[in-house]
Parts: sequence; structure tokens; C-alpha cells
Amino acid sequence: MYTKLYEMLYFCSSNHTIMDELIDRFVSRLQGLQFTFQRSAIDWLNADHRLLGIKGSRGTGKTTLLLQYAKLQPNWQSTVLYVSLDNFWFSTQRLYHLADDFVKRGGKLLLLDEVHKYNGWAQELKNIYDDMPTLKVIFTGSSLLEILNARADLSRRAVVFDLQGLSFREYLGLKYSHDLPKVSLEDIVANHQDIAADVTKQLRPLAFFSSYLKTGYYPFFTEGEVFYQIKLESVVNLILDIELPLLRKLDVAYVTKLKQLLAVIAQSSPFIPNMTKLSERIGINRTTLLQYVHYLEEAGLIINLFKQGQGISQLQKPNKVFLDNTNLAFMLSSKTEIGALRETFFANQIGFQNKINFPEKGDFLVNENMLFEIGGKNKTAKQLKDTSNGFLALDDIEFGNNRTIPLWMFGLMY
Repeated sequence: MYTKLYEMLYFCSSNHTIMDELIDRFVSRLQGLQFTFQRSAIDWLNADHRLLGIKGSRGTGKTTLLLQYAKLQPNWQSTVLYVSLDNFWFSTQRLYHLADDFVKRGGKLLLLDEVHKYNGWAQELKNIYDDMPTLKVIFTGSSLLEILNARADLSRRAVVFDLQGLSFREYLGLKYSHDLPKVSLEDIVANHQDIAADVTKQLRPLAFFSSYLKTGYYPFFTEGEVFYQIKLESVVNLILDIELPLLRKLDVAYVTKLKQLLAVIAQSSPFIPNMTKLSERIGINRTTLLQYVHYLEEAGLIINLFKQGQGISQLQKPNKVFLDNTNLAFMLSSKTEIGALRETFFANQIGFQNKINFPEKGDFLVNENMLFEIGGKNKTAKQLKDTSNGFLALDDIEFGNNRTIPLWMFGLMY
């Protein structure tokens, strides 16, 4: 199957055996690739641009997305190559030389995984982009990857997308093969009763919602749910123990204290930070703590909510803090608050493609013109009575009415 690619790259390295191993790994990954479900994010990769990046937290499925895209390409055996830059081969060989040899032998699409593991990745990608106009490169990296601040100034060359974990809609598609269409926030607000009617013809969403909140955000549940929490804990530890010290120069002495902070957030309903008291409690000075809270959001572990119009910087105190997703809450604490879970779900799903702020009243200000209050099925709209564009997003209901919308429906937006 890989004869063409093998011949094409025969002279790429003085050590043909190692290059052969790179090719073998690519082909074997594609042979074992499950293609029963395809995330809508794959459409990003069809963009007519020669340098595309995918940022995302560990475990969100960046590698699978690359490999699925590779297999969709015609003649992938001779024109496509996938490599992970944490491979030992790159400790002695330059990425630029690999790309150059690949192009000379007819390569068209180079897929580079985990570029943040390769020293000088930004400069070499810039050189590849400038010197090889027939080659399309797609790369993935940590959510901490800095494009705007890269010395090579890739911001003028690369289009970078953020990939987060599975939406409720994608979870239903991947685990249960339910093919639900994406809906926009505008559609939900205007037509939520019609949407609910269409969805309930296929399934009862509340039958799956609680399992999604607990084990549905990271696609590695497909490998079995028995060890899901253990795998998720490993993801969090890798981010805190390795990625933050490597990419943000986090003092490793503070890693344990940041784990304590995450546990505090997980047990809150939700967490409204008092930075002075918190810095005393976990033993980090206030300025450093604010900076680390900013890093935790970059790493995809928390969501920081600020007031509308408030300047956001590494030293700005957030008005409210959530864990990034509800699965983290179950992993970090056995005492999860249902109110915090509901707000975390809403912030995660709606905040991916919309602007969210901390409002004067209500729970979320969305896109600066819609106010949302989150709660259970018996929650009233008294906090929204003087608001012309206010909505309730309620748990434990299949159908809404007027400005009362089922909470689960906000998981259909991507």
C-alpha cells in the first residue's frame, strides 16, 4: 500500500530505516483509523490556505482530525505525509529538510502533529511556507501555542483554529450514531420549539445528557469508560506538569498549588474569586496567582468570565471562574454542584463561538445583547423581568416556551 510513498522518500534521510519507520507509523495509523464519525471541524481544513494550524487542549482529538483528513485525500499514499514532531527522528534532523525532500518527490500535503515539541518550529514553518509554494501544511499544537508572539511572525501566514472537546451533538453522533444538524444561537433563540420537536423524533436528549456531562467531552471515551477518569487525570497532569512549565515557564513548585485551586473551583457553585484570600489560602502571591489563572484558561482547564467592556489582561481579576468543562468537575471532586455544572456546560458550549461576559444581573451576557439565566426546570424569570432580550436556559426539560429554552439544546451549536 505504501510503496509509492516509500520510493518517494527513499533518499530523505541518510538513515533510511528511521525514515521508513516514519512512513510505517503513518500508514499503520491510517489502517487502524475508525471513520464511523467525522467532526464538523474537519471542514476547517478544506480552507484555501497553505498554512493552517489547529490549537487545542490535550485529549480533544487533534490527531484523529488530522488522520481523518489525510484519508479523505485522493492518492494519499503518494501525496500526503503525517508526522508527529515528538518523534526522536527530529532530534537530529530538520523539519525543513523533510518538507523539501517531500515536495521534490511530489508531496502536496504535510500534516505536522504537536509542533510545540520541536524547537524552532515557528521559524521553520515560515521558511517552508515562503520557499515551497506548492505545499500545503497543517499543524497542530497545544492550546498554549503562541502564533502572534512567535518570532517568525506566523500571524501573517497561518490561519489558526481552536478545537475544543466534543459538543453534546458530537457526543451523540460518535457514541450513538445520531446525526443531528448543527444549529446557530440565533436559530435556538427563534425556533427552539421546532428544533426540540425535530430532535425528539430521533431521541430523548435528557436520557443522554447526564452521561455527557460526566464522560462525554473528551473523545477517548471510545476506548472504554471504565478508565475515563484516570485518562482525564493524566491529561490534566500532563498540562500542569509538562506543558505549562515548558511553554509558560511555570514554576514547578506551584503545580501542586494549582491543582488545589482547580479542586476549589470544582467544589464551588460557581467560583467567585477573592484573589487576596485565595492567594493566602494556597500560598501564591496575588500577582503570580492572577497570571497563573490566565495560563489555566489558555491551557483549556478553566473559563474566566469578565464584565462587559472590562479590559482583559494577565493581571485582571475575573468576576467568575468555571472549570473548562463538566467532565473536569467529576474528575476533580466527588462533590459537584448541579448549579455549577449547568453554568459550566453553558459557558463551554456557547462560549466556543460566541462572546460571553459577566452581567450586572443574570448569569451570562452573550454577544453583548442577550442575557441568560441558567437553572433547573422550576427556576423563574424574576431576575429577567425588566430585560427585553433575556432568556432562561433550563435543565430537565425537553421543550421550552417563549423565552424558556432547554439547556441541552445549547450543545447542538457545533
